[in-house]
Amino acid sequence: MDLKNKVALVTGAGRRIGRAIAVDLAAHGASIAVHYHTSHAEADAVVGEIGANSQAFQANLESMTEIEQLIPKVLDAFGRIDILVNSASIFAPTPIAEITEHDWDANLDTNLKAPFFLSKFTAIAMRRQGAGKIINLGDWAGIRPYKDYLPYSVSKSGLIGLTKALAKELAPEVQVNCIALGMVMPPDDYTKEEVERLVSRTLTKKLGTLEELARAVIFLCETDYATGTVLTLEGGRLLV
Repeated sequence: MDLKNKVALVTGAGRRIGRAIAVDLAAHGASIAVHYHTSHAEADAVVGEIGANSQAFQANLESMTEIEQLIPKVLDAFGRIDILVNSASIFAPTPIAEITEHDWDANLDTNLKAPFFLSKFTAIAMRRQGAGKIINLGDWAGIRPYKDYLPYSVSKSGLIGLTKALAKELAPEVQVNCIALGMVMPPDDYTKEEVERLVSRTLTKKLGTLEELARAVIFLCETDYATGTVLTLEGGRLLV
């Protein structure tokens, strides 16, 4: 797929990883629907950086009603959706003894249910157009779970399964792929020592970069031959 004059919906695009992906897709010629939940000012800043070919859209991805309303709004604004990047995610420690029903539902709703229904609704437009790309931002925890992050790890494991199932369901028009990401942007509350410990457990002995992640997304958007793929981008952490 040539990204020029295409339209990409990036969830969680107001900050951190989603922002970097949105900006890089725009640099490759795509118009960007910048989704955000509460990061209104940050989303407006991304739109300001990208320019006229972008617009911000608010939605709480734990709400089916708001998910259903989001896609028509983007289609009304841009006329089409060629790329969906499911980047928005909840990530918070949840020791098993402390997990509540809300913790479970919030992780599964945002990290797994929302990507499915967003994919379902956007795929209708993509198949009508004859082509489309869906990129799910996963985590290597979906392959080897993190301790004390049980609902999160389960949601990311489900996202890998969802990627493969959607690739079958939506072929041949729509290609669906997943990036199982390692440490690129540590949570803001991580200490220097915690980050150094995580880096020491990779084979590369370094953090990934936003530029590397964005290049991986661009590759999966531009190639028409990869689908159902899980691209691990985690510095060899799974081998340690």
